[in-house]
Amino acid sequence: MRINTALSLLFAVAISANAQSEFEYAIEDSYRLAIENILSDEKVQAAFDRIQALEPRSHADLIELTEIPAPPFGEENRAARYAELLLEAGLEDVFIDEVGNAIGRRPGTRGDRVVAYSAHLDTVFPIETDVSVRFDGDRLYAPGIGDNTRGLITVLTVLRAMEHAQIETEADIWFIGNVGEEGLGDLSGMKHLFREGADPIDTILVVDGGESSRIVFGGVGSHRYRVTYRGPGGHSWGAFGLANPQHALGRAIALFDQSALSVTREGEKTSYNIGRIGGGTSINSIPFEAWMEVDMRSGSQTKLDEIDAVFQAAVQLALEQENTDRDDGPELSVEVARVGTRPAAQGNSNAQLVQHALAATQAFGIEPELQISSTDANLPISKGIPAITMSRGGIGGGAHSLDEWWENEDGHIGIQIGLVTLLAEAIMVQ
Repeated sequence: MRINTALSLLFAVAISANAQSEFEYAIEDSYRLAIENILSDEKVQAAFDRIQALEPRSHADLIELTEIPAPPFGEENRAARYAELLLEAGLEDVFIDEVGNAIGRRPGTRGDRVVAYSAHLDTVFPIETDVSVRFDGDRLYAPGIGDNTRGLITVLTVLRAMEHAQIETEADIWFIGNVGEEGLGDLSGMKHLFREGADPIDTILVVDGGESSRIVFGGVGSHRYRVTYRGPGGHSWGAFGLANPQHALGRAIALFDQSALSVTREGEKTSYNIGRIGGGTSINSIPFEAWMEVDMRSGSQTKLDEIDAVFQAAVQLALEQENTDRDDGPELSVEVARVGTRPAAQGNSNAQLVQHALAATQAFGIEPELQISSTDANLPISKGIPAITMSRGGIGGGAHSLDEWWENEDGHIGIQIGLVTLLAEAIMVQ
């Protein structure tokens, strides 16, 4: 995108609330003017050109990183390679921290603030998954190629463009490939970065999402549990009458499913899902153990706590009923283990970071869509730290499936929007 086109589009787009967005917003003139000022800079134009010139390299790096397996708790090989790429891009201060985040620090001229630009390293797929990239015309297929390997490329390409154009910022910028976003990773990378006593990060831009119009400014929280009922087990005929862990599990699911409707059918959207169940040794054996894994979500922490309470009550009532109805033997026990916590976090469309992202997106002739979702940004937003999640560019589909795909349809635009937003937050030196 050339600079004159960006400026003309900036003034052509209305600043009233966007009726198509999930949330309403209005962009203040001061932020639109700040983005205009960045777009008018010759170094930014050079960086835009560099982003497009880098597409063959970005394409090759995307394939290479995708083919390095990176399940949660198994991201070390991909992190090591990503750290090498950060070094090759021009950073000198690059390291892998205690939990496996790959971090490259780019000093600012003042260094009194830190703005982070991050994408997660991990995918949802187990280590044995075939992650070879295959091609169908311009479309690339592989597990994890979009979510979120392309996000890593977006972060890396912004760095390369800034280095090429010799763009300086007042704030330090940390370019990060973080661990633990998916599944039972439970935001471990972000929780470490924002732990008590950590070097402070003042603002963070997360890259994780599809269409360039998408700006996540609030967090859908989640509570995740593994529930295990246990008993003596026995023969299905000879020991009939014992309390049955599978029967207790079935009761719990039914009770929860019935009771949860009182929460999900009123107020802010709230969801629940029994994602996995298991247990037992054979068709003719009373199991000694039965388990389920449960996910509950809401953008409201109050609603999330409410459905959690309904769930806990259902688990205990099922235990009580199964024990009461048994004819013989000891009582069952139940273990309820929390395996994941993502805080719900309310966003503010008038916050500086959100306004910069909205104005930058509109400058490219794209109507922004404010959304809430479950991303790495949940954690910092819940702590009152400015954070958003933005597009990785291009188009894709089949996320979290073996047929996941990504295609470079105007992929550079998402990268350019990210660059402009980052420069606005880190304060570009002009």
